[in-house]
Amino acid sequence: MNAKVVPVVTRAGELDFNTGQSGDCVRRSGVSPQHTPATKIWFGQVTNEPGFRSPPHHHGEAETGGYVLKGHGRIYFGEDYKEYVDMKDGDFVFVPPNMPHVEANMSVTEPLTWLTCRTPDNIVVNLPDVPDGELEGYRRP
Repeated sequence: MNAKVVPVVTRAGELDFNTGQSGDCVRRSGVSPQHTPATKIWFGQVTNEPGFRSPPHHHGEAETGGYVLKGHGRIYFGEDYKEYVDMKDGDFVFVPPNMPHVEANMSVTEPLTWLTCRTPDNIVVNLPDVPDGELEGYRRP
């Protein structure tokens, strides 16, 4: 007999930290294979405290979509992370599979909070770090 599949709610404050991480870019699962019946999607909340960033990383085969709830984020990419795109409240972003990048909070006073969705799971491949001074405009508090 097959088990009945029903909607699963992850309550506010019960997000799962048992997922791939990269430095000061903290990911919490809302819908994921780690704690729901999901098998082809990872959907969660990502936060960067003021002036904090991730180390360089990529998400393997996963396509990634993001939505900025609050703050000013920047994604550095390309050769030596010299290229970048900025995002603010209400912006969406797509990051292609296997693209090395750095996710940064450009504010030194306000947190950055965004939602991220990726398929098939939260693949995180951390890469060697880059000095802060090589990221144009980036600064810590």
